[in-house]
Amino acid sequence: MIVTGPSGEKLGRWDEVEAKVVPPDMAAKTTIRWLIRSADGAPNYAMRVFEIGPGGWIKEHSHPWEHEIFVLSGNGKIKIGERWYDVGEGTFIYIPPNVPHAYENPGNDVFRFICVIPTEGEPK
Repeated sequence: MIVTGPSGEKLGRWDEVEAKVVPPDMAAKTTIRWLIRSADGAPNYAMRVFEIGPGGWIKEHSHPWEHEIFVLSGNGKIKIGERWYDVGEGTFIYIPPNVPHAYENPGNDVFRFICVIPTEGEPK
């Protein structure tokens, strides 16, 4: 159960938040769950959980904001700039602003990670 408290706090389980399919022009076999965002009263950062299924990907793109990522489970590949990195459970990643990046899941399990961005990066 997701709870919003009297001081503006929000608590819940990540798997109780609706998983939305990332549009096919941006990704394949990928969902996003917006756990915390400005609509919840968070003034600075938004927290999301991405799940990329086996054979899935997020195409190369860039933004004027940074990303902080923590891999929860599975294995994947992340391209940052011109370099690909193999990542897995427990890996943390910082992607600076304006640096092109992409994600792939070449494995057989779901590649799941937390991604934190400034609220300016939320869709309007």
